[in-house]
Amino acid sequence: MSFRKLVLTSALALSVSAFTPAKASADWLFTPFIGGTFGGSARITDIADDNKEKFNRKLTYGASIGYLGAGIAGFEVDFGYSPNFFESDPNDSLNLVGDGNVTTLMANLMLATPKAPIRPYVSFGGGLIRTRVDGANGFFDNVDNNSFGFDVGGGLMGYFNDNVAIRGDVRFFRRVDNNSDNDTLDVSLDNFKFWRGTVGVTFRF
Repeated sequence: MSFRKLVLTSALALSVSAFTPAKASADWLFTPFIGGTFGGSARITDIADDNKEKFNRKLTYGASIGYLGAGIAGFEVDFGYSPNFFESDPNDSLNLVGDGNVTTLMANLMLATPKAPIRPYVSFGGGLIRTRVDGANGFFDNVDNNSFGFDVGGGLMGYFNDNVAIRGDVRFFRRVDNNSDNDTLDVSLDNFKFWRGTVGVTFRF
């Protein structure tokens, strides 16, 4: 091969390698978590416009799986379940809601600081908020409702090593649809919202 062809071949190889994207450094993150809900409320329509049923702190648990690279952007799917969410305080004078549960399934965008042992992040997105409400003292019918909602929040991941971290997370959930009926009491929980605080163990692979 002539010297000229060698130079041209080398130059072409360098050009191709220069414009070939480097392999992204990314990680799958799996986080089982446990925590509690707080600040939950829903407006009970057809009684008073400003009348809201408030709900006590309740246990919640679930898991998320996400994909987050060494940069700032990633995504996650978050599943949470809160049994006995609507169980009211027996001392409440106005007990319009009996027992029931809440299930959430959210697809979220994550924005985090670049890869480091301690990594703050924010997360926001939308998905399913499923409520099951058992009528108080059998007075109302049980209601199951699947609705669209959104969540927004953030937290912190602190890594012990390359594969395991402790994750603390706080986020806000809210339903955005309206199922009220002017002829009936709306026990499908219009304007339903709550906060969730959790702690979990993140496995990176």
